[in-house]
Amino acid sequence: MRSLKSFALAATAAMAVSASPALAADPVFTALPTNPNGWIVTVKGNAQIGTSYPGSDKMDFVAFPSFSFRRAGTPVRYSAPDDGVSFAFVEQSGLTLGVVGRYEGGRYLSSDRRLFGLNKIDWAVEPGLFVEYWPVEFLRARAEIRYGINGYEGFVGDIGLDVVQRYGAFIVSVGPRVALGGNSFTRTYFGVTPYEAFLNGQVTAYRPSGGITSVGATTGLTYDWSSQWSTTAFVTYKRLVGDAGDSPIVKRFGSENQFGLGMTVSYSFDSGL
Repeated sequence: MRSLKSFALAATAAMAVSASPALAADPVFTALPTNPNGWIVTVKGNAQIGTSYPGSDKMDFVAFPSFSFRRAGTPVRYSAPDDGVSFAFVEQSGLTLGVVGRYEGGRYLSSDRRLFGLNKIDWAVEPGLFVEYWPVEFLRARAEIRYGINGYEGFVGDIGLDVVQRYGAFIVSVGPRVALGGNSFTRTYFGVTPYEAFLNGQVTAYRPSGGITSVGATTGLTYDWSSQWSTTAFVTYKRLVGDAGDSPIVKRFGSENQFGLGMTVSYSFDSGL
C-alpha cells in the first residue's frame, strides 16, 4: 500500500513538472476527415488501479472499453479522467447539459476475507444528469447527480473544478473534488446492521446518514499523438469524511485515504453516418 501511495505522489509530481512551458510544443495535425453531417466516434481503452470497494485498503486492477460521440465539425469537449460517461444535449456559451452514467463495483467476501458476516453488495449502474460551465477558457466547473440501480438504490453526486491548460500537444488538468451520497448509498457501503456485527465479531453496529462522503483531487496529463490518437495518464485521491469516514468498516478493515491511478488510450474516427 505504501508503494502505491509513493507511486501516486510521484506521478502527480511528474504531471506538475510536465506543465512547464519549456516542454511546450506546437505540432500541426492534419484535420480528421469528416462528413459535415455525420458523427465522430471516440473509442477508449481504459486501465485503472483503484480500491477494491469504497473504503477498502486493498487495490484492484480493472480494464474496460468505453466510447463517446459528437457531431462532426464540433470541437472536442474536454473530459476529466474521472468524469462519468456522458452525452451533451445542450452546449451554449460555455454551458453544457447532458446525461451521464457510471459503474460502481460491488463488495464481495472473495476480495477481502475480513468482510465475513457483512452483506455482499452487487455492482451498480448510476444513470443521471450533468452540468458543466466554463467561466473562463482555462477553468471548468462540473456537477453530476446520479441514481444507483442494482447494488443499491439512491442518489449520489460529484462536484469538481478543473484548471485545464494546453502546452502544445500536452493538456494538463488538476482540480478538487467533492462526493456526496444519500442515505441508501452510505448505509449500503458503510453501514453495519446488528446482525452483521454479531456475525463478523470485529465491527460494531453502525447506521450512517447521507451527506458529503469524500473530498479530494484529480490530476491528468494528456498527449495528442495526432488528430485521431491520444493518451491520458491520471492520479486520483479521495479522503473519506463524515459518516463514511467514521464507518467501523473503514476504521477496522480499510482506510480513509483512497488512491487511484490509470491510463486511457483514445482513437477517434468518422463513423460515416
